[in-house]
This record gives sequence, C-alpha cells and structure tokens, in this order.
Amino acid sequence: MKDIITKFAADPATPGKDTTGGGINYVGDGNDTLVDNITNVLNGVIAVLGIVCVVVVIIGGINYMTSSGDAGKVKKAKDTILYGLIGMIICVLAFAIVNFVLKNILG
Repeated sequence: MKDIITKFAADPATPGKDTTGGGINYVGDGNDTLVDNITNVLNGVIAVLGIVCVVVVIIGGINYMTSSGDAGKVKKAKDTILYGLIGMIICVLAFAIVNFVLKNILG
C-alpha cells in the first residue's frame, strides 16, 4: 500500500495529459484535429436524431394499441411508425456517410 501511495505522490496526474497510456484524449490536449471534432459533433447530432426516431416509433406503437379499431387512428399510427422507421434508416445512412467522407476523403 505504501508503494502505491508513494507512486501517486511522486507522479501526480497532470490535467490534460494521459498518464495511463490508455489513449484517452482529454479536452484541450492538442491531439484532436478539426476532422475529429466535426465527426464527434455530427455523430452526436445523428445519435440524438436516432433517439428521436425511436421515440416516434414507440409513440406510434402506443397510438396503434390504443386506436380501438378506428380506421383513421390505425392509419395515422401506422404512418407514424413508418415515418419513424424511415427516419432511423436515414440516421444510420447519414452516420455511415459522414464517417466515410470525413475519415477517408478529408482525414
């Protein structure tokens, strides 16, 4: 135990520096490029949109279950589910295209 305490006391962690060798990039450490930052932002936006699509599908499913056989409500619920699924497909394709373009063409 004394060796562990001595090691940490002798080698304090420097903010913004990866002392573990694990490859973690901290904010402001200078290892991120513009392409990495753009990729991270776009992937975050696409992830949020994917979550919204899942919520839309869930709402459509709830509306379908509570439609009580009303033809208008059933059609509206099926359309909501369909639009949510189309949105998910678009999000997956956008994720693939963004990563391909930014890594292979610009990176």
